Amino acid sequence: MIEIRDVTHRFGERAVLRAVDLDLRERRIAIIGANGSGKSTLARLLNGLIVPDEGRVLVDGLDTRTHGKDVRRRIGFVFQNPDNQIVYPIVEEDIAFGLKNAGLAPAERAARVEAQLARFGLSHLRSQPAHLLSGGEKQLLAIAAVLVTQPSCIVLDEPTTLLDLRNTRRIRNLVAGLDQQVIMVTHDLDLIMDYERVLVVDEGRVAVDDRPEAATTRYRAMMG
Repeated sequence: MIEIRDVTHRFGERAVLRAVDLDLRERRIAIIGANGSGKSTLARLLNGLIVPDEGRVLVDGLDTRTHGKDVRRRIGFVFQNPDNQIVYPIVEEDIAFGLKNAGLAPAERAARVEAQLARFGLSHLRSQPAHLLSGGEKQLLAIAAVLVTQPSCIVLDEPTTLLDLRNTRRIRNLVAGLDQQVIMVTHDLDLIMDYERVLVVDEGRVAVDDRPEAATTRYRAMMG
């Protein structure tokens, strides 16, 4: 479980999040809000990519400020732009990267990489340069490289923003089939209508916390 306790975070003098207090238990949670509302900052706090200026973020009781490495084993993070996440030049090497420090036997590492390549439809691209993949293929690679470490939760920060409709549907279907808890930041309200919970972030605060239909209706009214 993720616990956010009275969290405030600033960039310079500006408070981008203010006194946020949440328990995140549901299997599918969405975070929506206008640009600059603080939603991506909230997402990055969940696995310790950033730590709060005030308050605490706890994952299974572990404080992100003092146990960041352990937290990141539990919570994977997928960035909006996969080019910011792909670290190795070859597809199968990039998927294997997250396993290098996991203490797994070589055979187990190879089996996990093979399974991810097949699961994400990347087997035929295994030896290809990652930078030559299409936008949709890069996003699949980024998600595969996170999930190969078997986190209990995956946070996705606007994963479909750079994708066309076909690849957006592909990512949506893939995410829907994940066993992990999913927390998704998105502007695409159609992606989240079957989620259990939607948080609307506005000016650094959680302004709405509700089921999708009610939350998106209020969000549209706020943006109107």
